[in-house]
Amino acid sequence: MSAVVRAAAALRDTLVADVTEYIEQETPSDDRGALAAGLGWVRTFVERHLGTPATERTVAGGVHGDTAVLDWPATGGSTRTVVLLCHYDTVWPLGTLADWPVSVDGDRLTGPGAFDMKAGLVQAVHGLVLARDTGLPLPAIRLVLNGDEEIGSPASRPVIEDAVVGADAVLVFEASARGALKTARKGVGIFEVTTHGIEGHAGLDPENGVSAIDEMARAVLSLHATADLAAGTSVNVGTIVGGSRSNVTAGRASAKVDVRVAERSEMDRVDAALDALRPHRDRARLEVTGGWNRPVMQRSAAIASLFETARAVASDHGWEAEEIAVGGASDGNFAAALGLPVLDGLGAVGDGAHARHEWVSIDGMVQRTALAADLITRLAS
Repeated sequence: MSAVVRAAAALRDTLVADVTEYIEQETPSDDRGALAAGLGWVRTFVERHLGTPATERTVAGGVHGDTAVLDWPATGGSTRTVVLLCHYDTVWPLGTLADWPVSVDGDRLTGPGAFDMKAGLVQAVHGLVLARDTGLPLPAIRLVLNGDEEIGSPASRPVIEDAVVGADAVLVFEASARGALKTARKGVGIFEVTTHGIEGHAGLDPENGVSAIDEMARAVLSLHATADLAAGTSVNVGTIVGGSRSNVTAGRASAKVDVRVAERSEMDRVDAALDALRPHRDRARLEVTGGWNRPVMQRSAAIASLFETARAVASDHGWEAEEIAVGGASDGNFAAALGLPVLDGLGAVGDGAHARHEWVSIDGMVQRTALAADLITRLAS
């Protein structure tokens, strides 16, 4: 067992205490006050363990959570820079803790936001502390904390893209996928299709009405036909709202559409399919709004090389790191689209993101804290 692994094992109780306190700071994406309090807790936690950053700035998120960017200088002559991406918002509404408090059962710790992704931040901070304790050179560290990731990072995206420019590596402490590190993620598009018809009495005047729901039904068939699962492209019309009464020809309908693509070229194909949507009846209208929420994170040679570094560290620690491509997206997609080496899924080992059975492995926290420490150290050169 290496010195770093032994040091991480000695932190087991501290990791549990810290992630418990963090989870008890509820941070739903849609509650500005709770997000401000949560970021305040995170800043205090970070400074307690890492000291005051050399530089820091906070960018207001408007109605969303603010984004904090904290910097510490390189040591030992290193000229490299590593960015750590962590979000502090969760999908869980304020008050969830009242009937789902943090609990520990053997190796399992559960609580709202534990897996996605509060354990990841705790591991990142303690991993950096352990890296410092080695006395080896360290790269410059930039820690980015945003509070709107779960709703697509609308306010923090430009801050993140600016923060990662020039980085030698970007490490994302989102949860793992069944223990595997993430080297590819799909791009995500969120669109809304609206059809406009002409209302009329469905019984007395069926010929003069133009049904927006009929138009929407045809559009849905076209949209679902655009999917190409073999190419990694899924298209899902998740909700439809339309009409007013059963005896009134529907004057309006709207549908929300989720699109996932594994290749950048598929974004262009889907865009063309959306542009080609046309109403069936002359007097109907159809419009498409929305756009691509996150670009594709494709497994580049730089990403593969970064994973190999992490795999070598894991092997030295006595376990085998695996990689995976996933359908979900993260803030790592933004950095990967800029051509940077990104390694995602460095956070918790566990399961249940966005579900009531969300849990993390405490042994996994120990393991991944040690991984973060040695990985950061190796990235100094």
